[in-house]
Amino acid sequence: MNTARRQDPRGFDALALFAALDAQRMAKGLTWRQTADDIWNQSAELNRRRPAHPISPATLTGIAERGDTTCQHALFFLRWLKRTPESFIANPRYDPGASAQMPSVGTDRTLRWNLAALYDAVNAKRIEQQLTWNELAPRLYATPHQLTGIRKARYAIGMKLAMRIVQWLERPASDFIYAAEW
Repeated sequence: MNTARRQDPRGFDALALFAALDAQRMAKGLTWRQTADDIWNQSAELNRRRPAHPISPATLTGIAERGDTTCQHALFFLRWLKRTPESFIANPRYDPGASAQMPSVGTDRTLRWNLAALYDAVNAKRIEQQLTWNELAPRLYATPHQLTGIRKARYAIGMKLAMRIVQWLERPASDFIYAAEW
């Protein structure tokens, strides 16, 4: 695991997410394969209706190597941990309070980011502040292409970027997360 990677004290701490996953895995006496299956089976009914590729153990252990995960995968993990994305930010730019609670879902749904809504919110605030994408990108530690690409993102963006955006918007991540039938 690359722990030398500098952590932004205001950013999403993916290494802390990995540590929390590992701690819960060990407390339950599970292997990484069993953990991946347990996480996937949170939506067992949905998975039976709409087969998809299950979570791989490498997706979990890879967080430690990459220092990030996709925003969509993070929702599986956060649901399993019963935590919010904001709980992995040491010094948030604002206090989301009770509004940061994740949507409630049963086994017939899964949590998903609404990337179109996230893009629309970023673009609206960018326009309101009279910023170009080139001016906004460094503020979010991103490239202009990463930001404009959210509009067309089919599946996911990095969780660190997603959380830098919601922090800049001063809104809870839950504003952009919904219970989906996929």
